[in-house]
Amino acid sequence: MSALYPFLAPDGDAGTDLVRSTEAKAAESLELRLRVLAGLGPALAACAAAMAAAFRAGGTLFAFGNGGSSTDAQAVAQVFRTPHGTSPGVPAICLTGDAALLTALANDVAFDVVFARQLAALGRPGDVAMALSTSGGSVNVLRGLEQARRIGMVTVGLAGAGGGRMAEEGLADHLFVVPSSSVHRVQEAQTTLCHVLRELAGRERAGT
Repeated sequence: MSALYPFLAPDGDAGTDLVRSTEAKAAESLELRLRVLAGLGPALAACAAAMAAAFRAGGTLFAFGNGGSSTDAQAVAQVFRTPHGTSPGVPAICLTGDAALLTALANDVAFDVVFARQLAALGRPGDVAMALSTSGGSVNVLRGLEQARRIGMVTVGLAGAGGGRMAEEGLADHLFVVPSSSVHRVQEAQTTLCHVLRELAGRERAGT
């Protein structure tokens, strides 16, 4: 236990070490998010404009990912559905929200296609597909983006580290890579990016 959490070691000052550890992680997270936002400003604006145009035309947002990224995708769908100021909510669906459908596709077909098959059935040209992955290499996420491209959807990708195959294969019209190998820091920064996109797309849609 002490090797994983040294601030809990019985011979240490647990309270002081815990505070220091928390402060260091918070500072690291904040620095990364500010750096990412500073470097991606123009790209975020361009993506938000494309998303706003899709929503004005009646488009739906489909968000998807695995594990923690699945939870983040659920949060993204909720954030976009919720009205914010003068900006109304938009139709937004998380593709991991239907457990029966997800497990049926995984069991009867293959887990690699759980997002692609849903997009093939639900997606329309001009809709928005937002894929979240810390590695950029999840096969089912990549296949989801490939299917979205075939349909003619606006594709948005969020990845960590070097972007993985998502970046290498150019699968997203708008790609945001968080330069970190820490899953925690990547997910924190991706959450911030999604909230910024919601804010910018709402303003663009409202013309403010």
